[in-house]
Amino acid sequence: MKIFSHITLLTVTFSLFVLGPSHNSHAEMARWKVDHAHSTVGFQVAHMVISKTNGKFTDYSGFIDMDAVTQKVKALEVVIQTQSVFTDHNKRDKHLRSPDFFDVEKFPTMTYTMKSYKKTGDTFTAVGDLTLLGITKEITLVGTMNGVAKDPWGNIRAGFTGEGTINRKDYGMKFSATLDTGGLLVGDEVTIKLEMEVIKEKPPATKTKKG
Repeated sequence: MKIFSHITLLTVTFSLFVLGPSHNSHAEMARWKVDHAHSTVGFQVAHMVISKTNGKFTDYSGFIDMDAVTQKVKALEVVIQTQSVFTDHNKRDKHLRSPDFFDVEKFPTMTYTMKSYKKTGDTFTAVGDLTLLGITKEITLVGTMNGVAKDPWGNIRAGFTGEGTINRKDYGMKFSATLDTGGLLVGDEVTIKLEMEVIKEKPPATKTKKG
């Protein structure tokens, strides 16, 4: 089964964005938190060679340190709770949580930490470490920057779409079965699909001195 955010992760991922001049007039490195309500950390894997199964994780957190004006990204980290895997099929989800796949009791989280980021035109490439089942491997996420906007409550939001691939067997996830036709019940390659929205943290309010 092909998993995987992020990232997040996220990733994640877990990076980003085009800022219009009307939203900000100067460069500023700031922290942006993942908006869980408007993001998806998803994955896709082949089933019996003839179709693809889609899934996602519903419990995760993460942040990006970036300058939305210059479009420089300094850091990106995502933590995903493996128990939250969801494919809209109760029996399959229970199997995915078992030692055959995510082994959630022994490995309750997976993480993505970005190591390098490059932007070319409207496309970004983020290289980072994905840790799953206690094994850390380098993965690459490629995506597009979707822009920055101010919501009706004064929050500055940014969004991006990202995608990458991993081989689940690289992380020790070896469960499968060979079909009569020679194909595999569950594909080895997993496509990570990310639709992420992040919110810029507001600076702490300045306290006025009395007196």
